[in-house]
Amino acid sequence: MKVVILAGGYGTRISAEGSLTPKPMIEIGERPILWHIMKYYSHFGHNEFIICCGYQGFTIKEYFANYYLHRSDVTFDFTGENRMTVHKNVAEPWKVTLVDTGIAAQTGGRIKRVQKYVGTERFMLTYGDGVGDVDLAALLKQHEKSENTVTLTAVQPGGRFGVLDIEGKNITSFREKTKEDGGWINAGFMVVEPAVFDLLKDDGTVFEQKPLMTLSQNGKLGAYQHRKFWQCMDTPRDKNLLEQLWRESRSPWKVW
Repeated sequence: MKVVILAGGYGTRISAEGSLTPKPMIEIGERPILWHIMKYYSHFGHNEFIICCGYQGFTIKEYFANYYLHRSDVTFDFTGENRMTVHKNVAEPWKVTLVDTGIAAQTGGRIKRVQKYVGTERFMLTYGDGVGDVDLAALLKQHEKSENTVTLTAVQPGGRFGVLDIEGKNITSFREKTKEDGGWINAGFMVVEPAVFDLLKDDGTVFEQKPLMTLSQNGKLGAYQHRKFWQCMDTPRDKNLLEQLWRESRSPWKVW
């Protein structure tokens, strides 16, 4: 399945680093968090990615254009023919499509802009700033058994985020940016049917607002409840936590 990753964020809340770097390119263990997310999906056999670029999107394009240089041992010989020799060519089984979805587009607008690359197939969708040990096979299996247009992964991180009300395996209410404690929130890691594109109007469409609210009201928004590890990288504290887990070899998302 194709994996769409929303990677247009500024990252301004993380640090001065975020003001110069697209949020998905901020590094954990000397690798962009985007790379960690892609490695995780690849472990489950999902190797075709569509990256929704926005702020400083050229940085993401340059990273993949020179990917083998970032990961390999290289000799540059300037004494004769200005020759470059790659000693250890590290590659991934990936097909990566990088799409400029605009600086100001909202999440729904970005998804709408990649419709032609997704086609009429079911696809996976996630955010470019969160990692976890979500069982993607179980997530897909639950979605396939349902008649939902979207199944998202729901987690319980506390009261920092919006809240999902869940009955059985379906979401009955989707409320973003509230202050309720202990609620389920949208962690990304979604399975999406192409019918969702009909709910996306233009660049101003916020995916997490009217589209998901409409699906929840129509009984078409499913919740895969994930009770293990998930962490977004929204603040310096979040980044430091992920760095520490990686440094200490305690990163639950490292399954490759």
